[in-house]
Amino acid sequence: MNYVGIDIGSTASKVSVIGDRKMNFVTPTGWSSKEVANDIKNRLLEKGVDVDSDKTRVTATGYGRISVDFADFVITEITCHARGARALSGLDDLSVIDVGGQDTKAILIEDKLVSEFQMNDKCSAGTGKFIEVMANKLGLTINELFDLAQKGEAISISSMCTVFAETEITSYVGEGRKKEDIAAGIVNSVAQKVSQMYNKIGDSDKVILTGGLSNVSYFAEILSKTIGCQVINLKNGQFAGSIGGAYLSKEKKKR
Repeated sequence: MNYVGIDIGSTASKVSVIGDRKMNFVTPTGWSSKEVANDIKNRLLEKGVDVDSDKTRVTATGYGRISVDFADFVITEITCHARGARALSGLDDLSVIDVGGQDTKAILIEDKLVSEFQMNDKCSAGTGKFIEVMANKLGLTINELFDLAQKGEAISISSMCTVFAETEITSYVGEGRKKEDIAAGIVNSVAQKVSQMYNKIGDSDKVILTGGLSNVSYFAEILSKTIGCQVINLKNGQFAGSIGGAYLSKEKKKR
């Protein structure tokens, strides 16, 4: 049997397979969730996983989960990310911070179950999109922004709105502030907003970082200082949702 998890995000789609085959891969979502779902189906077939076979079960999650019309199960991001975080960490009690492209989630897991969560999906502040917009404003890639931020002294970016934050940055550039100091301020701003959300779900001895920024050690370091406890970035953290979906495909009874 093969168990597949497909996490259709706003900017990237992640796929994980456990069972007879084992793999993770990521592909841009593009303009159409439906189109990327079909592309994923074909790509899986090329890799020897036929989603239409009785020997395959598929769970879809994420922003575009309803577009995966061949899924056996459609499950919320919170549930899938929690299950994936447990699989990646080997823990049954932990907190998860997932910084995605369009939203950020903070999840508290106690005795294997989600006991509390917070989700920011109303504004891009505190998300990957915020960092992308601000990096573009400075003429940098996201990786360049993080590299530069490590060399700077963070200046305050107080605006909660992306549009107003852009205005703040424009003012700092006009004042001749160092680009590395502005970059550090951007990273700190995101960490502060994520910390505010995290503080609403309660404390945990173990906090792991998932999502697109989970492979950025510097962001985990800044987040640790802001929250006041170590935030661990795990290998394959960006696949937490799809890995969780794959495990749930295995554990749930097929309709």
